[in-house]
Amino acid sequence: MRFSQAFIPTLKETPSDAVIPSHQLMTRAGMVRQLAAGVYSDLPFGWRAMLKATAIVREEMNRIGAQELYLPVINPIEVWEETGRAQGFGDEMFRLKDRKGRPMCLAPTHEEIICDLARTFIRSYRELPQIWYQIQTKMRDEPRPRSGILRARQFIMKDSYSLDVDEEGLDHSYQLHDQAYRRIFDRCGLQYFVVGASSGLMGGSGSQEFMVESPSGEDRVAHCKSCGYAANIEVATSKAPKIIDPPTENEGADPQQVHTPNKRSIEEVSGFLKVAPERLIKTLIVIDANGNPLMALLAGDDELQESKLIAALGGPFRPAAPEEIKDLFGCEAGSLGPVKAPKMPILADNRLKGGKNRITGVNVDHYHMSGIEVSKHFQPDRFCDLREVRESEGCSLCGAPLRVTNAIELGHIFKLGTKYSLAMGANVLDAEGHERPIIMGSYGIGIGRIVACAIELGYDNDGIRWPKSLAPYDVALIAINLKDPEVQRQAEALYQKLQEEGLEVLYDDREVSPGFKFKDADLLGIPFHVVISPKSLAGGGVEVKERWIGQKQIIPISDLNARLRSQHE
Repeated sequence: MRFSQAFIPTLKETPSDAVIPSHQLMTRAGMVRQLAAGVYSDLPFGWRAMLKATAIVREEMNRIGAQELYLPVINPIEVWEETGRAQGFGDEMFRLKDRKGRPMCLAPTHEEIICDLARTFIRSYRELPQIWYQIQTKMRDEPRPRSGILRARQFIMKDSYSLDVDEEGLDHSYQLHDQAYRRIFDRCGLQYFVVGASSGLMGGSGSQEFMVESPSGEDRVAHCKSCGYAANIEVATSKAPKIIDPPTENEGADPQQVHTPNKRSIEEVSGFLKVAPERLIKTLIVIDANGNPLMALLAGDDELQESKLIAALGGPFRPAAPEEIKDLFGCEAGSLGPVKAPKMPILADNRLKGGKNRITGVNVDHYHMSGIEVSKHFQPDRFCDLREVRESEGCSLCGAPLRVTNAIELGHIFKLGTKYSLAMGANVLDAEGHERPIIMGSYGIGIGRIVACAIELGYDNDGIRWPKSLAPYDVALIAINLKDPEVQRQAEALYQKLQEEGLEVLYDDREVSPGFKFKDADLLGIPFHVVISPKSLAGGGVEVKERWIGQKQIIPISDLNARLRSQHE
Protein backbone atom coordinates (compact mmCIF):
# COMPACT_ATOMS: atom_id res chain seq x y z
CA MET A 1 0.00 0.00 0.00
CA ARG A 2 1.25 3.46 -0.91
CA PHE A 3 0.95 5.84 2.02
CA SER A 4 -0.13 8.59 -0.39
CA GLN A 5 -3.23 6.52 -1.24
CA ALA A 6 -3.84 4.98 2.19
CA PHE A 7 -6.51 6.13 4.61
CA ILE A 8 -4.46 6.35 7.81
CA PRO A 9 -5.57 9.58 9.55
CA THR A 10 -2.79 9.94 12.12
CA LEU A 11 -2.93 12.61 14.83
CA LYS A 12 -0.10 14.54 16.47
CA GLU A 13 -2.01 15.23 19.68
CA THR A 14 -3.63 12.76 22.06
CA PRO A 15 -7.45 13.14 22.18
CA SER A 16 -8.65 14.47 25.55
CA ASP A 17 -11.15 11.64 26.04
CA ALA A 18 -8.53 8.90 25.57
CA VAL A 19 -7.09 7.92 28.95
CA ILE A 20 -5.37 4.54 28.59
CA PRO A 21 -2.40 3.96 26.23
CA SER A 22 -4.14 1.59 23.81
CA HIS A 23 -7.06 4.01 23.31
CA GLN A 24 -4.68 6.95 22.87
CA LEU A 25 -2.46 5.17 20.37
CA MET A 26 -5.23 3.47 18.41
CA THR A 27 -6.80 6.89 17.90
CA ARG A 28 -3.53 8.67 17.10
CA ALA A 29 -2.46 5.91 14.68
CA GLY A 30 -5.71 6.18 12.74
CA MET A 31 -6.85 2.68 13.71
CA VAL A 32 -10.27 3.61 15.10
CA ARG A 33 -12.63 6.57 15.30
CA GLN A 34 -15.42 6.95 17.82
CA LEU A 35 -18.92 7.29 16.37
CA ALA A 36 -20.77 7.34 19.71
CA ALA A 37 -19.99 6.40 23.31
CA GLY A 38 -18.63 2.84 23.20
CA VAL A 39 -19.14 2.57 19.41
CA TYR A 40 -16.08 2.66 17.12
CA SER A 41 -15.37 2.47 13.42
CA ASP A 42 -12.43 0.19 12.63
CA LEU A 43 -10.36 2.00 10.00
CA PRO A 44 -8.16 0.16 7.45
CA PHE A 45 -4.88 0.18 9.41
CA GLY A 46 -6.55 -1.07 12.59
CA TRP A 47 -8.72 -3.56 10.75
CA ARG A 48 -5.62 -5.24 9.33
CA ALA A 49 -4.44 -5.95 12.88
CA MET A 50 -7.89 -7.29 13.77
CA LEU A 51 -7.78 -9.61 10.77
CA LYS A 52 -4.33 -10.90 11.80
CA ALA A 53 -5.68 -11.75 15.27
CA THR A 54 -8.81 -13.30 13.75
CA ALA A 55 -6.74 -15.55 11.48
CA ILE A 56 -4.70 -16.88 14.39
CA VAL A 57 -7.84 -17.53 16.44
CA ARG A 58 -9.53 -19.29 13.52
CA GLU A 59 -6.50 -21.50 12.82
CA GLU A 60 -6.24 -22.65 16.43
CA MET A 61 -9.98 -23.28 16.78
CA ASN A 62 -9.96 -25.36 13.60
CA ARG A 63 -6.94 -27.22 14.97
CA ILE A 64 -9.01 -28.63 17.88
CA GLY A 65 -11.78 -29.77 15.53
CA ALA A 66 -14.15 -26.88 16.14
CA GLN A 67 -16.63 -26.08 13.36
CA GLU A 68 -17.30 -22.47 12.42
CA LEU A 69 -20.82 -21.16 12.06
CA TYR A 70 -22.48 -17.76 12.17
CA LEU A 71 -25.46 -17.01 14.38
CA PRO A 72 -27.96 -14.15 14.16
CA VAL A 73 -27.43 -10.97 16.15
CA ILE A 74 -31.20 -10.32 16.28
CA ASN A 75 -32.92 -12.87 18.53
CA PRO A 76 -36.54 -13.34 19.62
CA ILE A 77 -36.66 -12.48 23.30
CA GLU A 78 -38.66 -15.59 24.21
CA VAL A 79 -35.59 -17.81 23.67
CA TRP A 80 -33.78 -15.79 26.36
CA GLU A 81 -36.80 -15.93 28.63
CA GLU A 82 -36.52 -19.73 28.74
CA THR A 83 -33.33 -19.45 30.79
CA GLY A 84 -34.26 -16.30 32.73
CA ARG A 85 -31.42 -14.30 31.21
CA ALA A 86 -33.77 -11.88 29.48
CA GLN A 87 -34.25 -10.52 32.99
CA GLY A 88 -30.77 -11.40 34.25
CA PHE A 89 -28.99 -9.23 31.67
CA GLY A 90 -31.22 -6.30 32.60
CA ASP A 91 -30.45 -3.00 30.86
CA GLU A 92 -27.21 -4.39 29.39
CA MET A 93 -29.28 -6.18 26.75
CA PHE A 94 -30.35 -4.08 23.77
CA ARG A 95 -34.08 -4.62 23.19
CA LEU A 96 -36.34 -3.72 20.27
CA LYS A 97 -39.57 -4.71 18.53
CA ASP A 98 -39.99 -5.69 14.93
CA ARG A 99 -42.64 -4.09 12.73
CA LYS A 100 -45.22 -6.60 14.00
CA GLY A 101 -44.52 -5.69 17.61
CA ARG A 102 -42.67 -8.91 18.44
CA PRO A 103 -40.09 -8.35 21.23
CA MET A 104 -36.54 -8.93 20.02
CA CYS A 105 -33.03 -8.37 21.39
CA LEU A 106 -29.48 -7.92 20.13
CA ALA A 107 -27.55 -10.93 21.37
CA PRO A 108 -24.85 -10.19 23.96
CA THR A 109 -23.74 -13.85 23.71
CA HIS A 110 -25.21 -17.02 22.18
CA GLU A 111 -25.60 -19.85 24.71
CA GLU A 112 -29.37 -19.92 24.24
CA ILE A 113 -29.18 -20.01 20.45
CA ILE A 114 -26.64 -22.84 20.53
CA CYS A 115 -28.89 -24.73 22.93
CA ASP A 116 -31.86 -24.18 20.62
CA LEU A 117 -29.88 -25.66 17.71
CA ALA A 118 -28.80 -28.62 19.83
CA ARG A 119 -32.31 -29.49 21.02
CA THR A 120 -33.54 -29.30 17.41
CA PHE A 121 -30.92 -31.48 15.74
CA ILE A 122 -28.95 -33.52 18.31
CA ARG A 123 -30.78 -36.69 19.36
CA SER A 124 -28.20 -39.28 20.41
CA TYR A 125 -24.92 -39.50 22.28
CA ARG A 126 -23.49 -40.83 18.99
CA GLU A 127 -23.74 -37.28 17.58
CA LEU A 128 -21.57 -35.90 20.39
CA PRO A 129 -19.14 -34.36 21.14
CA GLN A 130 -19.52 -31.19 19.12
CA ILE A 131 -17.60 -27.90 19.27
CA TRP A 132 -19.15 -24.98 17.39
CA TYR A 133 -17.65 -21.51 17.15
CA GLN A 134 -18.16 -18.15 15.51
CA ILE A 135 -16.32 -14.84 15.15
CA GLN A 136 -19.00 -12.22 15.29
CA THR A 137 -20.15 -8.80 16.45
CA LYS A 138 -21.70 -8.62 19.93
CA MET A 139 -23.86 -5.89 21.43
CA ARG A 140 -23.99 -4.93 25.10
CA ASP A 141 -25.38 -1.64 26.40
CA GLU A 142 -22.55 -0.89 28.80
CA PRO A 143 -23.62 1.64 31.45
CA ARG A 144 -20.21 3.35 31.35
CA PRO A 145 -18.35 2.54 28.11
CA ARG A 146 -14.72 3.53 28.52
CA SER A 147 -11.11 2.54 27.81
CA GLY A 148 -11.61 2.60 24.06
CA ILE A 149 -12.40 -0.80 22.57
CA LEU A 150 -11.72 -2.57 25.88
CA ARG A 151 -15.15 -1.57 27.22
CA ALA A 152 -17.33 -0.93 24.17
CA ARG A 153 -20.99 -1.46 23.37
CA GLN A 154 -20.23 -3.15 20.05
CA PHE A 155 -17.28 -5.51 19.78
CA ILE A 156 -15.99 -8.55 17.90
CA MET A 157 -15.72 -11.80 19.79
CA LYS A 158 -14.82 -15.39 19.15
CA ASP A 159 -17.29 -17.49 21.11
CA SER A 160 -17.34 -21.26 21.03
CA TYR A 161 -19.54 -23.88 22.63
CA SER A 162 -18.92 -27.52 23.45
CA LEU A 163 -21.66 -30.15 23.63
CA ASP A 164 -20.91 -33.40 25.47
CA VAL A 165 -22.79 -36.33 26.90
CA ASP A 166 -20.99 -36.47 30.27
CA GLU A 167 -18.66 -34.59 32.60
CA GLU A 168 -15.63 -36.48 31.32
CA GLY A 169 -16.38 -35.18 27.83
CA LEU A 170 -16.78 -31.62 29.14
CA ASP A 171 -13.41 -31.86 30.89
CA HIS A 172 -11.80 -32.90 27.59
CA SER A 173 -13.47 -30.08 25.63
CA TYR A 174 -12.46 -27.60 28.31
CA GLN A 175 -8.84 -28.74 28.14
CA LEU A 176 -8.84 -28.49 24.36
CA HIS A 177 -9.90 -24.86 24.66
CA ASP A 178 -7.37 -24.18 27.38
CA GLN A 179 -4.59 -25.46 25.13
CA ALA A 180 -5.93 -23.58 22.10
CA TYR A 181 -6.10 -20.33 24.04
CA ARG A 182 -2.52 -20.70 25.23
CA ARG A 183 -1.35 -21.24 21.65
CA ILE A 184 -3.38 -18.25 20.42
CA PHE A 185 -1.96 -15.85 22.98
CA ASP A 186 1.56 -17.22 22.56
CA ARG A 187 1.35 -16.67 18.80
CA CYS A 188 0.02 -13.15 19.37
CA GLY A 189 3.11 -12.37 21.44
CA LEU A 190 1.19 -11.65 24.63
CA GLN A 191 2.48 -12.21 28.16
CA TYR A 192 -0.55 -13.64 29.97
CA PHE A 193 -1.47 -15.64 33.02
CA VAL A 194 -4.48 -17.80 33.88
CA VAL A 195 -6.68 -17.23 36.92
CA GLY A 196 -9.68 -18.85 38.55
CA ALA A 197 -12.75 -16.68 37.96
CA SER A 198 -16.39 -16.12 38.76
CA SER A 199 -18.93 -17.61 36.35
CA GLY A 200 -21.31 -14.69 36.98
CA LEU A 201 -24.43 -14.65 34.81
CA MET A 202 -23.01 -17.50 32.70
CA GLY A 203 -23.39 -19.96 35.56
CA GLY A 204 -21.82 -23.40 35.67
CA SER A 205 -19.34 -25.29 37.78
CA GLY A 206 -16.12 -23.44 37.06
CA SER A 207 -14.29 -20.95 34.88
CA GLN A 208 -10.86 -19.51 34.13
CA GLU A 209 -9.75 -16.18 32.73
CA PHE A 210 -6.70 -15.47 30.60
CA MET A 211 -5.34 -12.12 31.77
CA VAL A 212 -2.70 -9.57 30.88
CA GLU A 213 -1.28 -7.55 33.77
CA SER A 214 -1.73 -3.87 33.03
CA PRO A 215 -2.37 -0.65 34.98
CA SER A 216 -5.16 -0.03 32.46
CA GLY A 217 -7.00 -3.21 33.44
CA GLU A 218 -10.49 -3.03 34.90
CA ASP A 219 -10.17 -6.44 36.55
CA ARG A 220 -8.18 -7.01 39.71
CA VAL A 221 -6.27 -10.22 40.25
CA ALA A 222 -4.67 -11.77 43.33
CA HIS A 223 -1.64 -13.91 42.62
CA CYS A 224 1.16 -15.55 44.53
CA LYS A 225 4.70 -15.53 43.12
CA SER A 226 5.71 -18.30 45.49
CA CYS A 227 3.32 -21.09 44.45
CA GLY A 228 1.62 -19.66 41.35
CA TYR A 229 -1.88 -19.33 42.81
CA ALA A 230 -3.88 -16.78 40.82
CA ALA A 231 -7.54 -15.79 40.91
CA ASN A 232 -9.74 -12.93 39.91
CA ILE A 233 -10.48 -10.79 42.96
CA GLU A 234 -14.13 -11.81 42.46
CA VAL A 235 -13.33 -15.31 43.71
CA ALA A 236 -9.85 -15.02 45.29
CA THR A 237 -9.32 -16.40 48.78
CA SER A 238 -6.58 -15.79 51.32
CA LYS A 239 -5.49 -16.55 54.84
CA ALA A 240 -7.25 -13.51 56.25
CA PRO A 241 -5.74 -11.73 59.28
CA LYS A 242 -7.08 -13.17 62.52
CA ILE A 243 -9.20 -10.80 64.59
CA ILE A 244 -8.01 -10.59 68.20
CA ASP A 245 -10.98 -10.35 70.54
CA PRO A 246 -10.15 -8.80 73.91
CA PRO A 247 -11.65 -10.60 76.91
CA THR A 248 -15.12 -9.54 78.01
CA GLU A 249 -15.03 -7.69 81.33
CA ASN A 250 -18.07 -9.49 82.73
CA GLU A 251 -18.19 -12.96 81.23
CA GLY A 252 -21.79 -13.90 80.47
CA ALA A 253 -23.09 -10.35 80.87
CA ASP A 254 -25.63 -9.03 78.38
CA PRO A 255 -24.42 -6.78 75.55
CA GLN A 256 -24.29 -3.09 76.39
CA GLN A 257 -25.98 -0.37 74.37
CA VAL A 258 -23.62 2.55 73.63
CA HIS A 259 -24.55 6.06 72.53
CA THR A 260 -22.72 6.97 69.29
CA PRO A 261 -24.11 10.40 68.34
CA ASN A 262 -24.00 11.09 64.59
CA LYS A 263 -21.48 8.29 64.09
CA ARG A 264 -22.52 6.18 61.11
CA SER A 265 -19.50 4.87 59.22
CA ILE A 266 -17.13 2.17 60.44
CA GLU A 267 -14.34 4.74 60.67
CA GLU A 268 -16.47 7.18 62.70
CA VAL A 269 -17.73 4.54 65.14
CA SER A 270 -14.35 2.82 65.64
CA GLY A 271 -12.67 6.18 66.20
CA PHE A 272 -15.32 7.31 68.65
CA LEU A 273 -15.20 4.06 70.65
CA LYS A 274 -11.40 3.76 70.29
CA VAL A 275 -11.54 0.19 68.98
CA ALA A 276 -9.97 -1.45 65.91
CA PRO A 277 -12.32 -1.39 62.87
CA GLU A 278 -12.20 -5.19 62.52
CA ARG A 279 -14.01 -5.57 65.86
CA LEU A 280 -17.10 -3.93 64.39
CA ILE A 281 -19.63 -5.96 62.44
CA LYS A 282 -20.53 -4.35 59.13
CA THR A 283 -24.20 -4.86 58.27
CA LEU A 284 -25.37 -4.61 54.65
CA ILE A 285 -28.97 -4.99 53.51
CA VAL A 286 -29.56 -6.21 49.96
CA ILE A 287 -32.59 -7.20 47.91
CA ASP A 288 -32.44 -10.51 46.01
CA ALA A 289 -33.81 -11.25 42.54
CA ASN A 290 -37.23 -12.11 44.03
CA GLY A 291 -37.47 -8.79 45.85
CA ASN A 292 -36.75 -10.23 49.29
CA PRO A 293 -34.42 -8.48 51.76
CA LEU A 294 -31.47 -10.24 53.38
CA MET A 295 -28.56 -9.28 55.58
CA ALA A 296 -24.86 -9.70 54.73
CA LEU A 297 -22.35 -9.34 57.57
CA LEU A 298 -18.60 -8.71 57.43
CA ALA A 299 -15.82 -7.60 59.73
CA GLY A 300 -15.63 -3.82 59.83
CA ASP A 301 -12.34 -3.59 57.95
CA ASP A 302 -13.51 -5.83 55.11
CA GLU A 303 -15.26 -4.94 51.86
CA LEU A 304 -18.01 -7.02 50.29
CA GLN A 305 -17.02 -8.79 47.09
CA GLU A 306 -20.28 -8.64 45.15
CA SER A 307 -19.56 -11.66 42.95
CA LYS A 308 -19.14 -13.84 46.04
CA LEU A 309 -22.52 -12.73 47.35
CA ILE A 310 -24.07 -13.44 43.94
CA ALA A 311 -22.60 -16.95 44.10
CA ALA A 312 -23.87 -17.43 47.66
CA LEU A 313 -27.37 -16.29 46.69
CA GLY A 314 -27.42 -18.14 43.38
CA GLY A 315 -28.51 -14.99 41.59
CA PRO A 316 -28.22 -11.21 41.34
CA PHE A 317 -29.02 -8.67 44.05
CA ARG A 318 -29.12 -4.93 44.56
CA PRO A 319 -28.37 -2.75 47.58
CA ALA A 320 -31.47 -1.80 49.54
CA ALA A 321 -32.45 1.84 49.05
CA PRO A 322 -32.34 4.18 52.10
CA GLU A 323 -36.14 4.35 52.22
CA GLU A 324 -36.38 0.54 52.14
CA ILE A 325 -33.94 0.30 55.06
CA LYS A 326 -35.93 2.90 56.98
CA ASP A 327 -39.18 0.99 56.40
CA LEU A 328 -37.62 -2.32 57.51
CA PHE A 329 -35.56 -1.21 60.50
CA GLY A 330 -36.90 2.18 61.51
CA CYS A 331 -33.39 3.67 61.38
CA GLU A 332 -30.71 4.70 58.95
CA ALA A 333 -28.08 2.40 57.47
CA GLY A 334 -25.30 3.54 59.85
CA SER A 335 -26.99 1.97 62.88
CA LEU A 336 -27.95 -1.46 61.56
CA GLY A 337 -27.16 -4.77 63.22
CA PRO A 338 -28.26 -8.41 63.36
CA VAL A 339 -29.40 -8.45 67.02
CA LYS A 340 -33.18 -8.10 67.36
CA ALA A 341 -33.38 -7.30 63.66
CA PRO A 342 -36.48 -7.90 61.50
CA LYS A 343 -36.67 -11.53 60.41
CA MET A 344 -34.71 -12.11 57.22
CA PRO A 345 -31.94 -14.47 56.06
CA ILE A 346 -28.49 -13.64 57.45
CA LEU A 347 -25.28 -14.49 55.56
CA ALA A 348 -22.08 -13.93 57.57
CA ASP A 349 -18.53 -13.91 56.27
CA ASN A 350 -16.31 -16.73 57.51
CA ARG A 351 -14.06 -14.24 59.29
CA LEU A 352 -16.87 -13.54 61.80
CA LYS A 353 -17.12 -17.18 62.86
CA GLY A 354 -16.49 -17.57 66.61
CA GLY A 355 -16.19 -13.82 67.19
CA LYS A 356 -16.63 -12.48 70.71
CA ASN A 357 -16.90 -9.03 72.24
CA ARG A 358 -17.80 -7.50 68.88
CA ILE A 359 -19.67 -4.25 68.24
CA THR A 360 -22.66 -3.77 65.97
CA GLY A 361 -25.52 -1.41 65.33
CA VAL A 362 -28.62 -1.80 67.48
CA ASN A 363 -31.19 -0.70 64.85
CA VAL A 364 -31.73 2.59 66.63
CA ASP A 365 -30.25 5.79 65.24
CA HIS A 366 -27.10 7.00 67.07
CA TYR A 367 -26.68 3.78 69.10
CA HIS A 368 -24.48 0.70 68.85
CA MET A 369 -24.08 -2.41 71.00
CA SER A 370 -20.87 -3.88 72.45
CA GLY A 371 -20.13 -7.33 73.88
CA ILE A 372 -21.71 -9.22 70.97
CA GLU A 373 -20.87 -12.90 70.57
CA VAL A 374 -21.46 -14.31 67.11
CA SER A 375 -23.83 -17.32 67.02
CA LYS A 376 -24.97 -16.55 70.57
CA HIS A 377 -26.60 -13.15 70.38
CA PHE A 378 -27.58 -13.70 66.76
CA GLN A 379 -27.53 -16.81 64.59
CA PRO A 380 -26.45 -16.53 60.93
CA ASP A 381 -28.28 -18.80 58.52
CA ARG A 382 -24.98 -19.49 56.81
CA PHE A 383 -21.29 -18.66 57.02
CA CYS A 384 -19.58 -18.20 53.64
CA ASP A 385 -16.77 -16.31 51.94
CA LEU A 386 -18.03 -12.78 51.20
CA ARG A 387 -14.99 -10.58 51.69
CA GLU A 388 -12.56 -9.18 49.13
CA VAL A 389 -8.95 -10.27 49.43
CA ARG A 390 -6.41 -7.52 50.15
CA GLU A 391 -2.81 -6.91 49.13
CA SER A 392 -0.16 -8.79 51.20
CA GLU A 393 -2.60 -11.20 52.84
CA GLY A 394 -1.36 -14.77 53.03
CA CYS A 395 -1.87 -17.04 50.04
CA SER A 396 -4.56 -19.62 50.80
CA LEU A 397 -2.29 -22.37 49.44
CA CYS A 398 1.19 -21.55 50.74
CA GLY A 399 0.84 -18.55 53.05
CA ALA A 400 3.20 -16.27 51.09
CA PRO A 401 2.06 -12.66 50.60
CA LEU A 402 -0.39 -12.10 47.76
CA ARG A 403 -0.06 -9.38 45.14
CA VAL A 404 -3.22 -7.67 43.96
CA THR A 405 -2.80 -6.09 40.53
CA ASN A 406 -4.89 -4.72 37.70
CA ALA A 407 -5.32 -6.86 34.63
CA ILE A 408 -7.15 -6.98 31.29
CA GLU A 409 -9.24 -10.03 30.46
CA LEU A 410 -8.29 -11.57 27.11
CA GLY A 411 -10.47 -14.66 27.23
CA HIS A 412 -12.77 -16.60 29.53
CA ILE A 413 -13.68 -20.29 29.51
CA PHE A 414 -16.68 -21.73 31.37
CA LYS A 415 -17.94 -25.15 32.33
CA LEU A 416 -21.66 -24.48 31.94
CA GLY A 417 -22.81 -28.01 32.73
CA THR A 418 -26.57 -28.46 32.28
CA LYS A 419 -27.77 -24.97 33.24
CA TYR A 420 -29.01 -24.14 29.74
CA SER A 421 -29.87 -27.61 28.46
CA LEU A 422 -32.11 -28.29 31.47
CA ALA A 423 -33.89 -24.97 31.10
CA MET A 424 -34.42 -25.43 27.36
CA GLY A 425 -34.97 -29.17 27.15
CA ALA A 426 -31.86 -29.97 25.11
CA ASN A 427 -31.59 -33.72 25.79
CA VAL A 428 -29.99 -36.75 24.16
CA LEU A 429 -30.30 -40.50 24.60
CA ASP A 430 -27.20 -42.01 26.24
CA ALA A 431 -25.69 -45.45 25.50
CA GLU A 432 -28.23 -47.11 27.82
CA GLY A 433 -31.16 -45.40 26.11
CA HIS A 434 -31.79 -42.94 28.95
CA GLU A 435 -32.60 -39.34 28.18
CA ARG A 436 -30.17 -36.89 29.72
CA PRO A 437 -29.40 -33.18 29.30
CA ILE A 438 -26.49 -32.17 27.08
CA ILE A 439 -23.50 -30.91 29.04
CA MET A 440 -22.20 -27.60 27.72
CA GLY A 441 -19.14 -25.40 27.86
CA SER A 442 -18.74 -21.81 26.69
CA TYR A 443 -15.49 -20.13 25.66
CA GLY A 444 -14.89 -16.51 24.64
CA ILE A 445 -12.05 -14.35 23.30
CA GLY A 446 -12.29 -10.63 22.59
CA ILE A 447 -10.59 -10.04 19.23
CA GLY A 448 -10.25 -6.32 19.88
CA ARG A 449 -8.82 -7.05 23.31
CA ILE A 450 -5.99 -9.05 21.72
CA VAL A 451 -5.09 -6.01 19.62
CA ALA A 452 -5.46 -3.52 22.50
CA CYS A 453 -3.41 -5.71 24.86
CA ALA A 454 -0.63 -6.03 22.30
CA ILE A 455 -0.43 -2.23 22.32
CA GLU A 456 -0.68 -1.97 26.12
CA LEU A 457 2.25 -4.38 26.49
CA GLY A 458 4.46 -3.01 23.73
CA TYR A 459 4.22 0.75 23.33
CA ASP A 460 6.99 3.27 24.01
CA ASN A 461 7.22 7.06 24.01
CA ASP A 462 7.20 7.16 20.20
CA GLY A 463 4.17 4.96 19.60
CA ILE A 464 3.10 1.37 19.03
CA ARG A 465 5.52 -1.56 18.83
CA TRP A 466 3.62 -4.46 17.26
CA PRO A 467 4.43 -8.12 17.79
CA LYS A 468 5.26 -9.33 14.31
CA SER A 469 2.27 -11.69 14.17
CA LEU A 470 -0.24 -8.84 14.59
CA ALA A 471 1.47 -6.01 12.73
CA PRO A 472 -0.78 -4.50 10.04
CA TYR A 473 2.25 -4.40 7.70
CA ASP A 474 5.60 -6.18 7.88
CA VAL A 475 7.69 -3.35 6.48
CA ALA A 476 7.50 0.44 6.41
CA LEU A 477 9.41 1.46 3.28
CA ILE A 478 10.44 5.10 3.68
CA ALA A 479 11.76 7.00 0.68
CA ILE A 480 13.72 10.17 1.45
CA ASN A 481 14.10 12.80 -1.32
CA LEU A 482 11.93 11.32 -4.04
CA LYS A 483 13.05 14.10 -6.36
CA ASP A 484 16.30 12.18 -6.68
CA PRO A 485 15.73 9.89 -9.73
CA GLU A 486 17.87 7.09 -8.30
CA VAL A 487 16.01 7.11 -4.97
CA GLN A 488 12.70 7.01 -6.82
CA ARG A 489 13.81 4.19 -9.12
CA GLN A 490 15.29 2.05 -6.34
CA ALA A 491 12.30 2.67 -4.01
CA GLU A 492 9.75 1.67 -6.66
CA ALA A 493 11.73 -1.45 -7.55
CA LEU A 494 12.15 -2.41 -3.92
CA TYR A 495 8.43 -1.86 -3.21
CA GLN A 496 7.49 -4.29 -5.98
CA LYS A 497 10.20 -6.80 -5.07
CA LEU A 498 9.29 -7.04 -1.37
CA GLN A 499 5.63 -7.58 -2.22
CA GLU A 500 6.47 -10.27 -4.74
CA GLU A 501 8.48 -12.00 -2.01
CA GLY A 502 5.38 -12.16 0.19
CA LEU A 503 5.97 -9.24 2.54
CA GLU A 504 3.26 -6.70 3.34
CA VAL A 505 4.68 -3.23 2.70
CA LEU A 506 3.49 0.27 3.53
CA TYR A 507 5.44 2.47 1.13
CA ASP A 508 5.72 6.07 2.35
CA ASP A 509 5.84 7.91 -0.96
CA ARG A 510 4.38 11.15 0.40
CA GLU A 511 5.87 14.55 -0.36
CA VAL A 512 6.43 15.44 3.31
CA SER A 513 9.52 16.02 5.43
CA PRO A 514 11.72 13.09 6.50
CA GLY A 515 10.97 13.87 10.16
CA PHE A 516 7.23 13.59 9.51
CA LYS A 517 7.71 10.20 7.86
CA PHE A 518 9.91 8.89 10.67
CA LYS A 519 7.44 10.03 13.35
CA ASP A 520 4.53 8.34 11.58
CA ALA A 521 6.54 5.13 11.11
CA ASP A 522 7.32 5.01 14.84
CA LEU A 523 3.74 5.86 15.78
CA LEU A 524 2.33 3.10 13.56
CA GLY A 525 4.80 0.60 15.03
CA ILE A 526 5.48 -1.47 11.91
CA PRO A 527 8.20 -3.99 12.89
CA PHE A 528 10.79 -3.06 10.20
CA HIS A 529 11.61 0.36 8.80
CA VAL A 530 13.52 0.30 5.55
CA VAL A 531 14.84 3.75 4.63
CA ILE A 532 16.11 4.44 1.14
CA SER A 533 17.82 7.79 0.57
CA PRO A 534 20.79 9.33 -1.22
CA LYS A 535 22.79 8.76 1.98
CA SER A 536 21.88 5.06 2.27
CA LEU A 537 22.53 4.41 -1.41
CA ALA A 538 25.91 6.09 -1.10
CA GLY A 539 26.59 3.83 1.90
CA GLY A 540 25.88 0.71 -0.12
CA GLY A 541 22.16 -0.01 0.18
CA VAL A 542 19.26 0.74 2.55
CA GLU A 543 19.02 1.55 6.24
CA VAL A 544 17.09 -1.02 8.26
CA LYS A 545 15.63 -0.35 11.69
CA GLU A 546 13.86 -2.91 13.85
CA ARG A 547 11.13 -1.06 15.74
CA TRP A 548 11.40 -3.05 18.99
CA ILE A 549 15.08 -2.40 19.57
CA GLY A 550 15.67 0.78 17.53
CA GLN A 551 18.97 -0.44 16.12
CA LYS A 552 19.85 0.88 12.62
CA GLN A 553 22.13 -0.69 10.05
CA ILE A 554 22.86 -0.14 6.34
CA ILE A 555 22.79 -3.37 4.35
CA PRO A 556 22.95 -4.17 0.63
CA ILE A 557 19.56 -4.28 -1.11
CA SER A 558 20.38 -7.79 -2.30
CA ASP A 559 20.57 -8.97 1.33
CA LEU A 560 17.39 -7.23 2.48
CA ASN A 561 14.86 -10.01 1.96
CA ALA A 562 16.95 -12.61 3.77
CA ARG A 563 17.52 -10.18 6.65
CA LEU A 564 13.83 -9.37 7.00
CA ARG A 565 12.82 -13.01 6.71
CA SER A 566 15.28 -14.21 9.35
CA GLN A 567 14.14 -11.58 11.85
CA HIS A 568 10.46 -11.83 11.00
CA GLU A 569 10.07 -15.53 11.70
